[in-house]
Amino acid sequence: MRSIRLISMLSLICQASVAGVGAQAPDGVPRPASTAAPASNAPTIDQSLEMKTASAPRISPDGRWVVYQVSETNWTDNAFETELWVVEVASGARFQLTNAKRSSNTAAWSPDGRRIAFVSNRDGRRQIYLISPRGGEAMPLTKHETGVNSIQWSPDGRRIAFTAADPESKARKEKKEKLGEVAWEDEQHTMSHLWVVDVPAEQPDKLPEAMRLTEGDTFTVGSFSWSPDGTRMAFSAAQDPDPASGGTSDIYIVTVAPKALRKLVDTPGPDSNPMWSPDGGEIAYTTSAGKPYYYYQNNEIAVVPVEGGTPGVLTEAFDENKSLAGWNRDGIYFTASQRMAAHLFRLNPATRAIERVSTPDDGIYFGFNFTADARQAAFTCVWPNRYSEVCVSPLRGFAPRTLTSMGEQLAAFRTSVREVIRWKSPDGAEIEGVLYKPRDFDPKKKYPLLVVIHGGPTGVDRPMVFADRTYPLEQFVAKGALILRPNYRGSAGYGEKFRALNVRNLGVGDAWDVISGVDYLVAQGYVDRDRVGSMGWSQGGYISAFLTTSSDRFKAISVGAGISNWMTYYVNTDIHPFTRMYLKATPWDDPEIYAKTSPMTYINQASTPTLIQHGSNDRRVPIPNAYELYQGLRDKGVPVRLQVFPGFGHGINRPKEQRAVMQANLDWFARYIWGESPAQD
Repeated sequence: MRSIRLISMLSLICQASVAGVGAQAPDGVPRPASTAAPASNAPTIDQSLEMKTASAPRISPDGRWVVYQVSETNWTDNAFETELWVVEVASGARFQLTNAKRSSNTAAWSPDGRRIAFVSNRDGRRQIYLISPRGGEAMPLTKHETGVNSIQWSPDGRRIAFTAADPESKARKEKKEKLGEVAWEDEQHTMSHLWVVDVPAEQPDKLPEAMRLTEGDTFTVGSFSWSPDGTRMAFSAAQDPDPASGGTSDIYIVTVAPKALRKLVDTPGPDSNPMWSPDGGEIAYTTSAGKPYYYYQNNEIAVVPVEGGTPGVLTEAFDENKSLAGWNRDGIYFTASQRMAAHLFRLNPATRAIERVSTPDDGIYFGFNFTADARQAAFTCVWPNRYSEVCVSPLRGFAPRTLTSMGEQLAAFRTSVREVIRWKSPDGAEIEGVLYKPRDFDPKKKYPLLVVIHGGPTGVDRPMVFADRTYPLEQFVAKGALILRPNYRGSAGYGEKFRALNVRNLGVGDAWDVISGVDYLVAQGYVDRDRVGSMGWSQGGYISAFLTTSSDRFKAISVGAGISNWMTYYVNTDIHPFTRMYLKATPWDDPEIYAKTSPMTYINQASTPTLIQHGSNDRRVPIPNAYELYQGLRDKGVPVRLQVFPGFGHGINRPKEQRAVMQANLDWFARYIWGESPAQD
């Protein structure tokens, strides 16, 4: 539980690198960021994987300090880990606060600003620790049997509430001992519940015992918040933790002492993220407002009296999904995507008037956290062709100021330039995309084009700079390619109607958007139509799979965790409602729509060399999808390779395996786009 005592060295630290020394190389030798590579080079795969990212800023109640977490790459333990840093707002001086094995994150300021609570798995399970914002030794607060998830201080600073999964029951242990490892689908859920623990002024001889606030097997707790007077808590809870049960989430209130529980909101569809009004009389929350197709329809912000009553939906005039950020004396704050930007908005609950708070127009702002007087906020910020940073700004007269310098990691490299382009799809829909160009781009030349398709489908690509993880984009550009990242129909930021354009049209309409984007760039005269490739993960993998079986426009394709057959997907996935909402039917009710939108339906016309990558334990897009596409392509004599990552789920989230993902893609497209000999595995 080491911590760094550097408060006396702030004037020196603020001039240091973005988060101390450069990332560790695979050989364990520190590599200073300033000597990472010659200025003319793109980051290598390893250098990209070693780039650090700042996130989750939390501003102190008085606005003097911001604590945030920095992700780091630990090659030895094959993990991405996080540590906490603190920055003084006035001077910009920053220092590392924690320096323990594994990760420290989920920071939260005490109401008096004298301590920071955080969660760390340094001793195995995730537990709560306390530390002074000026550094020193971290004090453990819990030793909970199953570990701790989310945390929140009580308004008086005397207690911390947290959620934790229930331990395995005695009966289940006995069954396991007698019958071995047997699982009954949809019948053996591990619920999460709400707890509170007292916070001692000093390190006690014995850790305080936490008190359970909720229990039972009828619901599992999600998000939660304290009432202003600290006597009650509002929380959301679903019938079980299965992702397919998200639509059952409702709002509850529990009185801390004596423990008394009641359901406050019980409407069809998901209700979550409750926040109290400043006077404690009402609760705001996000809701589907009873809409039947909440996977792609707008969510809303509603308000309900604490004592019960009919909720009032306040945001039906705002055409995009909203994420609640807070409720203070000035109104209800929320964030939302606006095309490729992301902004903070203020909602007047009395008049329902909404005003945008953040500027400039092309800013991308998220993760807002407010001071006690609601005059300032800390957040993550990024602008076109910039790396994301931690920022602060007043809420009146918004003027973001960066507190970190994570972008300095790119100073040694010559990264590509992003620009926003627009084109028309065959049905007339306007599509936007981000085009990556080399800095010495020559419109008279013919470039290979690689299309990189985001997941979701309600994801969104933005013209920001980030460390490559799944696909080595900067390496591709350095080899002479252009890259197109299309915000195909269904993407966030363009309103509900746009998100619904691929309903009962998945794959088909998405392919229109991708191919028309390729055609648009070919028509500009600087893309070689004979050297075009496509890749994507999740929904992006599905669209790539659809392209590989239904089109001959591409020289090579990479399918990451993609759907190949909607029937196969539907009966195996952990989010069955997704398919029923987008296709508006089960496969038993409408097998034709499942066939029309499935890549495997078109396997007989497939001809494009295809790389398939998949985690063996993927529940979101189960691996039978990969094997089905792989065998179909093999049977048709199409060049295909399948790369399986044992033990991984829907995302490949460790650095060595991410290195393998990126290297395989670099080799695949180098072979089929540039004609290079394949590398040895």
